[in-house]
Amino acid sequence: MDAFTVHTGRVVPLRRSDVDTDQIFPGRFGRNATSRTGYARALFGNWRDQEPDFVLNQPAYQGADILVAGADFATGSSREYAVWALQDYGFKAVLSPRFGDIFRGNAPKRGLLPVVLDQEVIEHLWTMAEQDPSTLVTVDLVERRVTAPGISVGFEIDDDTRYRLLNGLDDIAVTEHHLDAVDAFEARRHPGLPQTTRG
Repeated sequence: MDAFTVHTGRVVPLRRSDVDTDQIFPGRFGRNATSRTGYARALFGNWRDQEPDFVLNQPAYQGADILVAGADFATGSSREYAVWALQDYGFKAVLSPRFGDIFRGNAPKRGLLPVVLDQEVIEHLWTMAEQDPSTLVTVDLVERRVTAPGISVGFEIDDDTRYRLLNGLDDIAVTEHHLDAVDAFEARRHPGLPQTTRG
């Protein structure tokens, strides 16, 4: 996956809280899904179809790639399609006061950065983006900081997740960093036990 270090982009202000993974990626879009791409159209699909003024339908926010959402974003099931749809649409980071635990674990494994910020900061970003959709926001994983006009706030992220994102390492890539240790372990095992093989 691509590394995430510092990203500057425009904001999509999603003024909604308690958004679950079925609202992010409605189940009707996943019935015949067989890959991790092609889900941009499904993102918030029901709202986009039923609400002409929904934020993703507004021309002012086309191409914006930082989603700013209300509290309890991506709660509910472990539907990984939610992460895939957000990324396929083009989002690089999601900012919220609180995330569903499973989503918060899944997103960085695909390179999507979830950032927890205080509600008052979220509201400032919403207002800023609504008043001027061209305003730029910077999400800096190196410094663990979000900056925008009138805002410079730090955010917390655990060191392991930060390391993986900074270096573009998914679970497989992390495992591959330990192949010498795996080989050494296999060399010590009794030859009658099952062996791992690499192609």
